[in-house]
Amino acid sequence: MKMNIKRFASDFVVIFAISLLVSVIVTFLYNIIVHGAGVIDWETSFRLSILLGILLSWIQQREKK
Repeated sequence: MKMNIKRFASDFVVIFAISLLVSVIVTFLYNIIVHGAGVIDWETSFRLSILLGILLSWIQQREKK
């Protein structure tokens, strides 16, 4: 059950970048629509991106076996 670290790291970086971009856009648009001010919730965006990056990379590694 050896996990390829390079593959895991590259999957993590790609998933992290995509999820960070999407969550930043969503929080910005939500705040414009609901509150009338374009504010980005950076804390939530980074937390979500790190979580999705780890979990989805791990799931992809497990599916390839």
